[in-house]
Amino acid sequence: MRFVPRLRAFVLASAWLPQAVWLVLLLTAVGGGLPRAAQAQSTLSKVWVPDLGNGSYKNPILYADYSDPDAIRVGEDFYLTSSSFNAVPGLQILHSKDLVNWSLIGAVFNEQPPLARYAVPQHGNGVWAPALRYHNKEFYIYYPDPDLGIFVTKAKNPAGPWSAPVCLKQASGWIDPCPLWDADGKAYLVHGFAGSRAGIKTILAVSPMSADGLSLTGPDALVFDGHQGHPTLEGPKFYKRNGYYYIFAPAGGVPTGWQLVLRATNVYGPYEERIVMDQGKTPINGPHQGAWVDTNAGEDWFLHFQDQGPYGRVVHLQPMVWKNGWPVIGEDPDGDGKGQPVLTYRKPKIKGKAQPLATPPTSDEFSSNQLGLQWQWHANPQDYWAFLNGPQGYLRLYAMPLAEGYKNLWQQPNLLLQKLPADVFTATAKLRFDSRLEGEKLGLVIMGLDYAYLSLTNQGGKLQLSQSVCKDADKGSAEATTAAVPLSADQAKQPVYLRVAVKPGAKCQFSYSFDGQAFQPLGAEFQAREGKWIGAKVGLFCTRPGKFNDSGNADIDWFRIE
Repeated sequence: MRFVPRLRAFVLASAWLPQAVWLVLLLTAVGGGLPRAAQAQSTLSKVWVPDLGNGSYKNPILYADYSDPDAIRVGEDFYLTSSSFNAVPGLQILHSKDLVNWSLIGAVFNEQPPLARYAVPQHGNGVWAPALRYHNKEFYIYYPDPDLGIFVTKAKNPAGPWSAPVCLKQASGWIDPCPLWDADGKAYLVHGFAGSRAGIKTILAVSPMSADGLSLTGPDALVFDGHQGHPTLEGPKFYKRNGYYYIFAPAGGVPTGWQLVLRATNVYGPYEERIVMDQGKTPINGPHQGAWVDTNAGEDWFLHFQDQGPYGRVVHLQPMVWKNGWPVIGEDPDGDGKGQPVLTYRKPKIKGKAQPLATPPTSDEFSSNQLGLQWQWHANPQDYWAFLNGPQGYLRLYAMPLAEGYKNLWQQPNLLLQKLPADVFTATAKLRFDSRLEGEKLGLVIMGLDYAYLSLTNQGGKLQLSQSVCKDADKGSAEATTAAVPLSADQAKQPVYLRVAVKPGAKCQFSYSFDGQAFQPLGAEFQAREGKWIGAKVGLFCTRPGKFNDSGNADIDWFRIE
């Protein structure tokens, strides 16, 4: 390990332990190295744990941008996936035993097809709302690429490996597919349309599908037109219950909409309609688009997102009951059949052992040969962008050339990012920059339509710290940079700590330190902003201004969210 010992990290990570256990582990650490079990990196979030520990939970259960979630139960296990757009690894898979405590277990692909198309950032394109299903002992994910068509991938194990995606339907503007296998062996696919590509939206169509789920066998049939009362109808999910076909579909737009449910006795309709959840008298705007699941104890629940702007589309869990053949989602204080979201509620009843606390990972000590599953690249990565070597305990980033015609980071593929994990947090990276070339830069970034970063830059052969801000990055705007803080020769040889503190409303303050204790603010407070269909993200980048036959490198000792 090339940096100072990690005793402080261990003390922080162990703060939740009972005092006696903590003391034994601490003495072990001081006396001769941590035992193997204690070295294992805890993935439990230090900033948002939805399980309240008293038999109840708080929403959101995933305070991160798992947009357009879909979920299923298989036996005692629940699985969830969501839109990943241009980020890779794409189509992340989460697992839970109780619908409250979720862990990241894998992703469908490490590179998004077609590989050449997604070798450069494709903001807002790529994987839109997917559907996750289990059929004939296999897991299926159907997802749309709004410019290319409908794709399907399969796996025996939801953690992977997944098959190479197959194009089920080549089309521009087909989105949000969901399959249904009927009791008679016939199969169907429901989907919507993207107005930005197809020139029409707010309608749902059903196609017959082969029994293996890998091809469509007949023409589309229009089953519902929402223009009369349900604008921006999209994201349909297909179910069958007690002889009725149900299509759960959000309407009214992402920030302001409601959850619509359609039902019919024939798969092609005619479909009745009912709004089963809206915001009501709660602060949860636009509650819709998600998944109906049941538990092995016979309860029904619904997972959906809420758009929180720079924080993205965070995931909520709602109780659900059936009344007169219709679902009621959330609480229904006036008994009209239309529910509203809950903020806290008792946890779902589950047969089996209680699940321990779990959250998707956020911090990374870079102590293995695999990046934490929370990390995603801005585009399909090259192998040499980053290297891990667990025994050495750091992530090495090499400075990659700026994109051709570079204007700002919106164009840059080698951004290593993760979702914002809560409304309030700090992200700190301990790092060293061995720059070799003029203009090389290493930065800690909050990325979105507007972005800001704190960076170390090689200017005149010396390192300097500065903050840069870019407004309307998607429009090709230039960055503005604060006055630089030069590093002394000794400081340049030592680790530097870069930090961003995110306050309520996603207001961000960058700071730096040379000892990890005293942090000095640098630059003005920055208001984070969402990206294209996604929340803002936090992470790292390392660039150089030109193409040379070598580059400098940065060693990231750790990245911690606290």
